[in-house]
Amino acid sequence: TLKDPHYPDHDLGIILLSVILTPKEGESRDVELSENEVVGSYFSVKSLFWRFQTQSLRLSDLHRKSHLWRGIVSITLIEGRDLKAMDSNGLSDPYVKFRLGHQKYKSKIMPKTLNPQWREQFDFHLYEERGGVIDITAWDKDAGKRDDFIGRCQVDLSALSREQTHKLELQLEEGEGHLVLLVTLTASATVSISDLSVNSLEDQKEREEILKRYSPLRIFHNLKDVGFLQVKVIRAEGLMAADVTGKSDPFCVVELNNDRLLTHTVYKNLNPEWNKVFTFNIKDIHSVLEVTVYDEDRDRSADFLGKVAIPLLSIQNGEQKAYVLKNKQLTGPTKGVIYLEIDVIFNAVKASLRTLIPKEQKYIEEENRLSKQLLLRNFIRMKRCVMVLVNAAYYVNSCFDWDSPPRSLAAFVV
Repeated sequence: TLKDPHYPDHDLGIILLSVILTPKEGESRDVELSENEVVGSYFSVKSLFWRFQTQSLRLSDLHRKSHLWRGIVSITLIEGRDLKAMDSNGLSDPYVKFRLGHQKYKSKIMPKTLNPQWREQFDFHLYEERGGVIDITAWDKDAGKRDDFIGRCQVDLSALSREQTHKLELQLEEGEGHLVLLVTLTASATVSISDLSVNSLEDQKEREEILKRYSPLRIFHNLKDVGFLQVKVIRAEGLMAADVTGKSDPFCVVELNNDRLLTHTVYKNLNPEWNKVFTFNIKDIHSVLEVTVYDEDRDRSADFLGKVAIPLLSIQNGEQKAYVLKNKQLTGPTKGVIYLEIDVIFNAVKASLRTLIPKEQKYIEEENRLSKQLLLRNFIRMKRCVMVLVNAAYYVNSCFDWDSPPRSLAAFVV
């Protein structure tokens, strides 16, 4: 039965579950419940104690925090054929926009051609189990005015088989010509969340597997998989009070490039304990781990409480450290500290090769919000400019009205 601690009397419905427990030894056993344990249209699992790794996530559209992604969509934009001429010279300056959910990509502009050769490759993260739809639009770049629309098309990822490269020739609707793409869907299990008592590196067998995966002998196996990162988010102390009660409802967001995971919320607490373990695959050893603390608000966007940014190369493995929380720009401290323990395992040769490749484009970004302070500052600035113009107009008018004959005479002589 779903409950809300703030409103215990509200009926929020039920969730029906079936459970299979798999012990680490590899045996599996089904959990069968008798009819007595099934009450109405739901059941409760009674006192089952088994050590297993959980992957859980608190999803929140309100805060636009990204959830676990289930795979990667690798797209290669090869070329366009016989595109529509949009300029007076009978040619176009085409580029292409891709959109999958909130992820976006814009290709480079190919000047003066109807058969552009892009040869660009990029990746999207796949969040939906069934795939999703990629919206594709082609545009003609125009300097000094709005770009012209050439055409659109879509790719339904649910219709494509995984672990296979598909060559697609897509007819542009509402326009002319074709786009040629290569699309590959790959499964991924690179990010996870677990409790502090269950983590990969403390299990000797799993630790050996991870060390083996990034050993010098496996240099040429999956060059994009550079390393493994484990982050223990333990607790925070002395956080800023964001509520009128003098408390906060803090939760933590852990980000590495486009991977973002959340802890649960600890309500009415300035010294929360999360005790969560996050794991990521590292694609660039020069990446920066960002850990941000927010205050959850039921009816509006989360309030920022503090943030830390930690370069992966500066991490001391297995050392629990207290990091002072900083402001959004990381230019100065704010109130509170957060305790983290971080481990980085990586292949030095792969990391060196990856250094020569441009860093991953960050798709997941917060949408720009209206800043009252910025609006007020711009209003004051505009007001000053207007007052300067008004005073200049008064001065010129006073010269014509001969309010001060010497000044008016001097002005006309000049």
